[in-house]
Amino acid sequence: MSKGKGLITNFRELPYNPKLDERAREMQSNSTKGEIKFWCELLRNKKSGYQFYRQKIIHHYIVDFYCAKLKLVVEIDGTSHNGKEEYDKERESVLKSLELKVLHFNDLMVLNNFHLVEKNFKEQITIREKELQIDSL
Repeated sequence: MSKGKGLITNFRELPYNPKLDERAREMQSNSTKGEIKFWCELLRNKKSGYQFYRQKIIHHYIVDFYCAKLKLVVEIDGTSHNGKEEYDKERESVLKSLELKVLHFNDLMVLNNFHLVEKNFKEQITIREKELQIDSL
């Protein structure tokens, strides 16, 4: 295990900033309605067929949902992203540099058109399985 710039890295894991632990717990306790719906309907108890984690710390960021096997990040974007386009662009670039695929769903879309979000999410999992040559579950 190595340390550098406040990050802990392990060859089997992604860079992790332990200074964000408390913030990640706060964010999980204060999830948006869209995040809660997405978690409950699609991810909890491996409903998607894969283990996802909530408020996962990766590098200097906290992502909404993360699946290690698929190397997949799912973000439910709400009003907190308004005016943070440059930050979000940089964040996405760092996550992609770690060979992660990032999916974005709008919070209101999750709440108001869940069937479309669910369909798209399942399609994206199938695409990701093919990209990584994973047998679908």
